[in-house]
Amino acid sequence: MDLQRRLKLYLFGLILGGILAWFFYGERLTNAEWTPAERIKLRLSNTLVKATPSALDSLQRWSLGVDELRARSREATVLMDKIQRKGDTLIYTVHYQLASGNYEAHVAVNRDHRADSTAVLLGITSR
Repeated sequence: MDLQRRLKLYLFGLILGGILAWFFYGERLTNAEWTPAERIKLRLSNTLVKATPSALDSLQRWSLGVDELRARSREATVLMDKIQRKGDTLIYTVHYQLASGNYEAHVAVNRDHRADSTAVLLGITSR
């Protein structure tokens, strides 16, 4: 088998494999929702419903709400190098760019989302 035939067969297999992968996986092939940061943002957008009293005071000072942060979690940036693990709790540092300014929030979640699925806003600071 010469090189030209091998390249043709390789290209045919590559195209056929691409079509089959698109058929089975669809949009999941072209987005990055499977990455850890995207999974964290998805979790926060679905479960961020509570805040500590000090965090609520900070939010009121800047005329923000927990609902607004939850709604904007998909556009936020999770700082993966600042994740803290304390027992069964994970504390995420999330950077929000809102119309009123830039904010850095600390959010606590249970490592096992089946035990407790809610996320709690521990604190928020203006950057």
